[in-house]
Amino acid sequence: MKPPPPPPAAEATVEDVLPGEAAVAAAARRSLEGRARGIGRVWPFLGPAFVAAVAYIDPGNFATNIAGGSKFGYLLLWVVLGANLIAMVVQTQSAKLGIATGKNLAELCRETFSFPASIGLWIQAELVAMACDIAEVVGAALGLNLLFGIPLFPAGLIAGAGAFAILALQQFGFRRLEAAVTALVGVVVVSFLVELFHAKPHASSVAHGLLVPGFGGTESVLLATGIIGATVMPHVIYLHSALTQKRIVGRDDRERYRILRFEKIDVVIAMSIAGVVNLSMMMVAASLFHGSGLAGIDTIEGAYDGLKSIVSPNAAAIFGVALLASGFASSSVGTMAGQVVMQGFIQRRIPIFLRRAITLAPALVVLAIGLNPTDALVASQVVLSFGIPFALVPLVMLTSNRKLMGALANPGWLSALAGTLAGLIIALNVFLLQQVFFG
Repeated sequence: MKPPPPPPAAEATVEDVLPGEAAVAAAARRSLEGRARGIGRVWPFLGPAFVAAVAYIDPGNFATNIAGGSKFGYLLLWVVLGANLIAMVVQTQSAKLGIATGKNLAELCRETFSFPASIGLWIQAELVAMACDIAEVVGAALGLNLLFGIPLFPAGLIAGAGAFAILALQQFGFRRLEAAVTALVGVVVVSFLVELFHAKPHASSVAHGLLVPGFGGTESVLLATGIIGATVMPHVIYLHSALTQKRIVGRDDRERYRILRFEKIDVVIAMSIAGVVNLSMMMVAASLFHGSGLAGIDTIEGAYDGLKSIVSPNAAAIFGVALLASGFASSSVGTMAGQVVMQGFIQRRIPIFLRRAITLAPALVVLAIGLNPTDALVASQVVLSFGIPFALVPLVMLTSNRKLMGALANPGWLSALAGTLAGLIIALNVFLLQQVFFG
């Protein structure tokens, strides 16, 4: 008797990218059946949002937060806080889509929209993934350059090799990969908490910046737009839905509700950590650099030199380590997201290491021709902003579809909130692009 044929390409899921682990599935089953207590109930469900959270503390965020604090002090802290709250809503919606349907956003776009629309969405998603990779590799290369004086092009090659090493962990199961990414996030968190200790921000100024919205002229509005627009990364919306689609499968609506509740905890913890990091970046820049009179401190290189001169070489080194960890982690996550996009939209996949090599090429070209690293980071964020509507609008449409989502479909108020936030982000990005090209 012949063995059954392999499943068609349409059934491929993120499990092909991140192999499942029986121990995690068994622990999740105990939790869903009420046989686990305490942290054991939540532990199996933690991880996907931590992978997604890497996009919120990538080198592009370093650039925007440092510029905001250096130029405007604590004024724009409320923008960072608001952007983080928006991120919680968006990532919860993405996670819910995977839990409810067993499919990811790219797959559902292919199945729901017309063929031309699906191909168009795929092409722009690939371009966005390429732009994202430029930012992440350039950021990691810049970290190596600042720490060890390695020229940017060789540093980019080393950054690519580091991403290869992290991706290799997928062969041992998704828990290993999640743990490695979470550890890199931990390095960034600890680094900026140490920097915050050195900076000693003014408590009342921090409270005012967090709670009292305000701007300091047109440039601050433009920078605030960039902070919010760069926060919601389109590639990680695709990825988060893939990370939850088959990871732990609910057998009925009750179990799917419980899984969603646990995933909300995952999102709140991970996004809160990312928010603390982003707020710390801006507070450090505000406390140390705002009004200091130092030149060029609104760039990553300037911040490194400023920390070295104002605080100590050790503080500058800690900053460089955080940038390097951020670049390594976000580059690996970006490659996974690109694999999910290709797999979902066109039902094709290539070895993830080959994809890593292909997507590394544009970043190496940027480094080889000698473009300013900070300028390259900013330019990549502008390209990323083009992709936000093409991920957010389908996400809102699909999560509001009761026929597709079943009992987990968004209620009217949540659809209205998600639609409003999507409209706000899109409007801000249109404003950002208008200012960049015509302002």
